[in-house]
Amino acid sequence: MAEEDQVQWLDRDEMTAWLRLIAVAERLPGVLDTQLRRDSGLTHYEYQVLAMLSAAPERTLRMTQLGRETNATLPRLSHVVRRLEERGLVRRLVAPDDKRATDASLTDAGWDVLVEAAPGHVGTVREHVLDPLTPGQVSALSDALGAILTRIDPLGDAPRDQRDLDKS
Repeated sequence: MAEEDQVQWLDRDEMTAWLRLIAVAERLPGVLDTQLRRDSGLTHYEYQVLAMLSAAPERTLRMTQLGRETNATLPRLSHVVRRLEERGLVRRLVAPDDKRATDASLTDAGWDVLVEAAPGHVGTVREHVLDPLTPGQVSALSDALGAILTRIDPLGDAPRDQRDLDKS
């Protein structure tokens, strides 16, 4: 039997869902980036770095952990953190518990930029992602994406709502 005969091809509903997921994954970052650059001078990835640091204890994370949480390679993260450091928004420090490691810490100026950027970012997320959905669709989307993340992020490094973590 040929390998092609063993492939479980996507049916019409699966193909539609797949194409829509890919379209959103490819287009949404541009929408978020455009708003953040216009209103705050940040890229969406820079915003994510600042947001992850803001939620960390003492607003500090090991660079390797920050890379996992923002889904970036260490070279990309180092480049972005260097740019944020030049702007006074982040500082890099030798990790106190491991002199070979580097921590990134959100500065007070970085906190202020994030606080100023957050309302516009949340408004864009609401306008383009959440407002078109009913509450039931938001719940179903969350469940569906959670199931996908379980497969593609088995270590659970993807960002999670800090309010969920505080419950445990």
